[in-house]
Amino acid sequence: MKQSSAYNIDIYNKIFALPKELKAEVLQFAEFLTAKNLPSTKIKEREFGCAKNAFVIGENFDEPLDEFKDYM
Repeated sequence: MKQSSAYNIDIYNKIFALPKELKAEVLQFAEFLTAKNLPSTKIKEREFGCAKNAFVIGENFDEPLDEFKDYM
């Protein structure tokens, strides 16, 4: 369907004339239609071990921090 600016103005005028409660319903319906027409983005399952070697823990990891010497 080809949409002209007159068509869009007609829709706007009809929505503008509605009471506040109905405008809220129109907004919800428009959001529903927008979400319905978006392409589905299915989340890919994570592969076990995909972060292997992404993090390195230093040799002194378990040693006390110098900042806490006053408290020990």
